Amino acid sequence: MIRPIYLYGAEVLRKKAAEVNLEDREAIAALVQDLKDTLVVADGCGLAAPQIGVSQRVVIVDGDVVSDTYDYLKGFRRTLINPEILQESEEQTTYSEGCLSIPGIYCDIVRPKSITVRYYDENLEQHTETFDNFASRMIQHELSHLEGDLFTDHAAPIRKKMLSSKLQNISKGKVHPHYNSKLR
Repeated sequence: MIRPIYLYGAEVLRKKAAEVNLEDREAIAALVQDLKDTLVVADGCGLAAPQIGVSQRVVIVDGDVVSDTYDYLKGFRRTLINPEILQESEEQTTYSEGCLSIPGIYCDIVRPKSITVRYYDENLEQHTETFDNFASRMIQHELSHLEGDLFTDHAAPIRKKMLSSKLQNISKGKVHPHYNSKLR
């Protein structure tokens, strides 16, 4: 089912998401399918459960959307349930990030170049995997949502100040993304 994407200012985006009960397979399958359906319509490369109003530790990423730029991401898709970052590289990279919950805003964000994550996939099989470059970036961005953080929180102070009026406009509903969205 396609769900509305919660926009900047919604409380659910600022809450730390709860662990998923791995015993509830039906609810997990339904949530993962809702995330996938919503992501396809929104045309993004990742989505976290809090962005559709569900404060649980589930994210999906789809590298196909950016594979024209990053050809190594063709066919790269992951569902991460109860993910935990085990290691971050010391090497940092800067990319311009955007977010379906903050439409129309992009800014350079510094994050570790690679991360190692332990997670359960949608079949509830556990994995430990290292992600590099833009795959790492997509996953880190989505995992931040599980902590109640948005990419703009990681922007340089001067950039945050420059974005403040645009962010306020989003929180007041003065934005009209091409996908179904919700403020509260």
